[in-house]
Amino acid sequence: MNWHKITEEEQLEEIKQVSHNRPVMILKHSTTCSISATALARLERSWKDDQAGRLQPYYLDLLKYRSISKKIADTFNVEHESPQILIIKDGKSVYDASHFDIRFDEIISKM
Repeated sequence: MNWHKITEEEQLEEIKQVSHNRPVMILKHSTTCSISATALARLERSWKDDQAGRLQPYYLDLLKYRSISKKIADTFNVEHESPQILIIKDGKSVYDASHFDIRFDEIISKM
């Protein structure tokens, strides 16, 4: 799985633009949380290479980039949670889930 790391707030505009061509998945991940580690591992195990053309994955280390995590919540009008997955289409969040509700089959169904 080829994650695109989010390290700057300006990337949120890029994500909005990309989402007009194909859905974008944002994972807000806490590197010290076992639930977050489980969610990340489940996503990576479920990922198939052919999905790369249909879904663009982005990864945010929310401990390193807390301000960006807040900006994501504000920009896409979702409540901040961790871990959290968002699906962005046409510049808007069309789906979000957190903790053990993060399931790849559910993510695919929202594309």
